[in-house]
Amino acid sequence: MALALNIFKTITAVVSTSPTAVYTAPVGYTGVVLLAQVANIGASSHDVSLSHRRSVVGVAVTTEMLKQYPISANDTANILPGKLVLESGDNLVLSGSNASNLKFIGSILETLN
Repeated sequence: MALALNIFKTITAVVSTSPTAVYTAPVGYTGVVLLAQVANIGASSHDVSLSHRRSVVGVAVTTEMLKQYPISANDTANILPGKLVLESGDNLVLSGSNASNLKFIGSILETLN
């Protein structure tokens, strides 16, 4: 059976206080992150961090793109103003200062390599 050329996905997650991969580009596909937003549904300000992680010769290499960015209470932040290409196996990693009030949504296009 032939693999699909393009697959659109919506990813949602509650942001954890420890760095957690919310998306991994699958084998044979490149993931293009089209949108990445975090909503703070709490009554006080919370911080969010966004990183790209890739394994290079078995060692995880993390590149921070946004570190401890404050999001006001009851507000939303566009945490990726442009597009990001994730090669097969690359991870989109999030963490925040609160384990229940930060909610992530992302739109991703997976395209066949």
